[in-house]
Parts: sequence; structure tokens; C-alpha cells
Amino acid sequence: MTSVRSVRKALRVGIAAASLALLAACSGPASNQSENKENTGAAQPTGDLRVAVISHGTAGDAFWNVVKNGATDAGKQLGVQVDYNSDGDPGRQATLIDNAVSQKVGGIVVSMANPDALKTSIENAVKAGIPVITINSGGDKSASFGALAHVGQEEGVAGEEAGRKLKAAGKTKLLCVIHEAGNVGLNQRCDGARAGFGGTVTNLQVDINNPTDVESRIKGALQTDPSVDAVLALNPQVAVSSVNAAKGAASKAAVATFDLNADVTDAIKAGDVLFAVDQQQYEQGYLPIVMLKLFRDNANTVGGGKPVLTGPGFVDKSNVDKVAEYAKRGTR
Repeated sequence: MTSVRSVRKALRVGIAAASLALLAACSGPASNQSENKENTGAAQPTGDLRVAVISHGTAGDAFWNVVKNGATDAGKQLGVQVDYNSDGDPGRQATLIDNAVSQKVGGIVVSMANPDALKTSIENAVKAGIPVITINSGGDKSASFGALAHVGQEEGVAGEEAGRKLKAAGKTKLLCVIHEAGNVGLNQRCDGARAGFGGTVTNLQVDINNPTDVESRIKGALQTDPSVDAVLALNPQVAVSSVNAAKGAASKAAVATFDLNADVTDAIKAGDVLFAVDQQQYEQGYLPIVMLKLFRDNANTVGGGKPVLTGPGFVDKSNVDKVAEYAKRGTR
């Protein structure tokens, strides 16, 4: 298990990288403007450096839209051409990496929900002389695949901290809802929550592509075991379903979640969600573009072989009003 001291050290690295990114850009992160087509005052991409960002998110996913906003904003501010593509199928995601290699892009940014499925494609990119930075998931495999760095949060550490917060709130029986089969990061979150919570933790597998079934399954679990007094969602959409399920089951279970969107910040304000674990995914899009440009222009690396941590942070009633402003503009 990662020590608190090493996590704090890595967090300091992440903060330093964020500061460097802002200085390099000469301006702060721009707000989301639909597809970020209007960003007056920022440098426009010249095509001098072309970066392929390839995520495992699905089209229209609120979380990955914020990652995309971070990457495209950094590209506009630094004059980097950013091509964003995503596919939730690991095989097709690997094909997107292969395509980027064949196009001889200047850098690749890739999330690794299923690292083993992407291993060969990433290693081939590195062999072709293309620098790779991994983001979000699969940080424990990043260095072994040859990536320059990993930007994200340690999912086990984040889960452990979430479990501790629920324990401190007096909860004793936790339902951890996994919404995507095969995503190693989600299992790490629940395993971490189990370690930090100390009480009874049960995993519930659902399919995020079927929101009606998600709510029905959570509601059924709460009705079957009324002693469950906490639900940990691992996604904002599932958080909303969890709130509805708890109300439908007449359960007093507290709901907490990973990640943010406007619905979650509204639910925190209303008292329906206790807190959200914030991994600041805008930085997961923004920082790799800065890092790749610095690597290309000045042979700089960041992290010293350790992950550059963007979380966990926590959003609750004490700070939700400020964060909500940024969530609504698409940067948190």
C-alpha cells in the first residue's frame, strides 16, 4: 500500500506540474465553450506538434468531456494540434493507438482501463520513437510499458480515503457499485474503500449502459439488506441513480461518489450526496499536452518515474459552491 508520505510527495509533484503548465500557457485554463472552438487570445494549433489523445470513455460521457476540454484547451494555448478519440472497447482502443503510430504523431496520451489489451500497441508506439503518457487508469503498468509518465490518481489510495470518510461519518455497511466490467481502476477503488472503511463492504456489478437497470439493481440491494447505510458510486451518473434508488427503497443510506459533474454538485448542495472524490480530470487532459511539448522542446520529464497525482481531492458542502462554478463550465 502506498504510504501517506509518498502520496503527499507525489501530490506536490502534481501541483508543481500544474503550475508549470499554467506558466507555459501564459494564461489559465479556458472555460468550456461547446467544442472549445472559441478561445480568443490563445495561441492556435500550428500542427508543429501533433498529439493523439485516446481514452476509453464513451461519446458524450460527462467525465471524459472534461478530459477532452483540458487537452484541447492546452493545445490551443500552446499551439499543439490535439486529436481526441475514444472507444470503450479495449480492442478498438488499441487499434486507435496503432492508427496514431502509423500517422507518425508526435505524442500519444492514452488511458488504460484494460492495460493488458493495450500493452503491445503502446510498446510499439514507444519503439517507433513516439513518447507516450498514460492517464487515469493503469498507472501501475505505465512505466513497464515504456511510457514517459502517468497522470491521474492512485485509485486504491483514493478508495481508502473515501472509505475512511464514510467510517468517520458513522457508517458500518457499505455497498460499492462497479459500473464497468474489466476496468481495473474501479476494482481498485472498491478494494481501497474496503481497507479504509473497516466495516462490511459488498461490491455490486451493474452496467452503466443501462441506467434503468442500474437504479433497479441498487434499489433491490438496499431493499434486500436494509442494514446497508452507505452507497459508494464510482461515477456521477451512477451517483444520481444511487440517490434515486435510495429514495425509492425508502433507505436512509448515505450516498458518496467518485468524480464530479453539475448533477453531483447540485446533489451535494441538496444534501443527497455526502461527498465526491475529485480526481480533477481536466488536469488529466491538460497536463500531458504540456509535458509532451516540454519533452519535445526541452527534453523535460515530470514525475521522476512516479505518477503525477491529480487526486484525490474531496468536494462536500464546505467547498461545493466554488467548485460547482467550474463544473458547470466543463473544467471540473
